[in-house]
Amino acid sequence: MVPLTPPDTLEYRAALLIVRELRAAGHQAYFAGGCVRDLLLGTPPHDFDVATSATPTEVLGLFDHTIEVGAHFGVVLVRQQDVSTEVATFRHDGAYSDGRRPDAVRFSTDPKEDVLRRDFTINGMLFDPLASEVLDFVGGREDLARRVIRAIGSPELRFSEDKLRMLRGVRFAARLGFEIEPTTASAMRQYASQITQVSLERIRDELTRMLTEGHAARAFELLHETGLLPEILPEMEKLRGVEQPPQYHPEGDVWVHTLLLLEKLPAGCSPTLAWGALLHDIGKPATFQPPDPAKPGDRIRFNGHVEVGVRIAEVILARLRFSNEDTAQILALIQNHMRFGDVRQMKQSTLKRFLRLPRFEEHLALHHADCTSSHGDLSLYEFARHHFETAEPEAIRPALLVTGRDLIAAGYRPGPCFKEMLEFAEDAQLEGQVQTREQALMLLKNRFAI
Repeated sequence: MVPLTPPDTLEYRAALLIVRELRAAGHQAYFAGGCVRDLLLGTPPHDFDVATSATPTEVLGLFDHTIEVGAHFGVVLVRQQDVSTEVATFRHDGAYSDGRRPDAVRFSTDPKEDVLRRDFTINGMLFDPLASEVLDFVGGREDLARRVIRAIGSPELRFSEDKLRMLRGVRFAARLGFEIEPTTASAMRQYASQITQVSLERIRDELTRMLTEGHAARAFELLHETGLLPEILPEMEKLRGVEQPPQYHPEGDVWVHTLLLLEKLPAGCSPTLAWGALLHDIGKPATFQPPDPAKPGDRIRFNGHVEVGVRIAEVILARLRFSNEDTAQILALIQNHMRFGDVRQMKQSTLKRFLRLPRFEEHLALHHADCTSSHGDLSLYEFARHHFETAEPEAIRPALLVTGRDLIAAGYRPGPCFKEMLEFAEDAQLEGQVQTREQALMLLKNRFAI
């Protein structure tokens, strides 16, 4: 660990000002939670949370710009210097009957009592920015040095209170490169089947964080080891042991391939790319075909795995309540990930339609990761990338020469055939066969009778 030196950021200055004002009013106040952990690790925190002995009412009375985001749980947002800082009152939690939130809380003036109800020791430290002193009642600094994730107190109690803590523990272990302490890991396996008590949106968001924080492969290994993966994504468990043809996938089975691909996801990558990478081969277990012994040289095949994968992914994304927009992009990534194999043989019109897929850079990124996680041949990636980067936008998506109104004016009766006719005209335009409306209409008249 490095010496604790807070960064001179707006977030730090805003939180420091809040601590000063609370102290001046006679209250205890400290930085709390993840920001203390990150400071001790030498990582600049994204935000600073403040824990205090002041009640929500007292906090609201001290500061002009506040929002009650959880006054029942002692949480108030304080707006200072254009930054919102979460200020939480020391508290003791009652029973968690829903496995998510305490039924009741009792406010406290004892910082130790507040810390003892938190999740993991590395998140349970307080920092006094005025005295530059760390308050550690749970051995958090020692666990940081030992690089372990340990529940505060009884892990069974912590996880019975809030089941999402199990996913958070996995995420912290993956992101920080820590091990999960054996007793804590054992409790995760014990309570894994109860993770479904957590709302699907919270599970989705936690998984998305795992996928986009730069250590997705390790996170999914830990989800498997703790028994959480079959509870939240049973479809992913089915990838394990599904063999692949070694000439295309020397790395191993579909699970190994997927983990290798997840390793290539950089921190901060888009959630849709991350989920597309996770699910791109989700249809392979259902379409596995072993080599036919009657056909010498035959290989393992996954005929139709893209179409099956899209249907499976639709179920997963609906279950986890993804937005329509994100669902469409993730499904498009799965639907099109095998099309790169045909890019050299595509007609110009087909290639241009491919290159103008929404967020095509994500399709490129997925294909690059797919190749480097298997056979390593990037020639098709380079071909597609070159055409994507050098093509003029008007060449890929030109203003249409012919519209439905033009067809009506030419004497055609509106109907289902209009779609085919307009696509035929656009293909000819993309291929460079026609350059004017008149040429396009003449081509249509030669193909489609009025």
